Amino acid sequence: MFFYLAFIASGSIGGLISITQLIPALANSSRSAELPEILKGLGIDIGAILFFAFLYTRENSAKNAQLAKLSREENLSKLKLRVDQNKIISVSDLRGIARLVILAGPASYIAESFRLSKPFTDCLLDRGVLVVPFKMDANTPFELDKNEEEMIVNKKKRLWQLRPVYTSEWANWIGEQKKLANVSPDSPVYLSLRMDGRVRGSGVGYPPWNAFVAQLPPVKGIWSGLFDGMDGRVL
Repeated sequence: MFFYLAFIASGSIGGLISITQLIPALANSSRSAELPEILKGLGIDIGAILFFAFLYTRENSAKNAQLAKLSREENLSKLKLRVDQNKIISVSDLRGIARLVILAGPASYIAESFRLSKPFTDCLLDRGVLVVPFKMDANTPFELDKNEEEMIVNKKKRLWQLRPVYTSEWANWIGEQKKLANVSPDSPVYLSLRMDGRVRGSGVGYPPWNAFVAQLPPVKGIWSGLFDGMDGRVL
């Protein structure tokens, strides 16, 4: 970007020099023979200015977009989660440990997402997936039916154990992401994170549990460690 600015400055200086030569040439007919060369130089200078200005603008936009992504993920990493009655952690504490899938929507959306995830529970847990359900239509967190919760605890299946803490902060963060993506504030959405905590996917509607199982490598066994960070490109 420094060199782009340097080339823009160089072209601007060259253009000014060409203009100072062009004006006398236009005013003096005896110098009309110099016009083609002067105009050629001025055209090159203007073309260089426009070209490097385009490159600088594109590079600057990409830099701002990257900074926005990093800021989004940094703010997400500071949000709090409740593991159990006695333990509260930050999202960043799960980096390298779990792949979070954040769900945000009404209670009916959360309940249906839970129902759809049941056939894939074992495979999702093998891939380190943990779900963060956030109800947008109530202040109380999503709770499993008592019998379902006992079943999950007895089988040590903790897919849905995490709960958002300080829900206003979660609501603000999710609202900002919807605004950036031009999504209606009332639309139910999901975001899936990579093992390193960066956003790998998002969408409106129910999360594709089957796709997560197909795309994500297990966190244990012969593939453990080999594909760490290979969760997909960052969005």
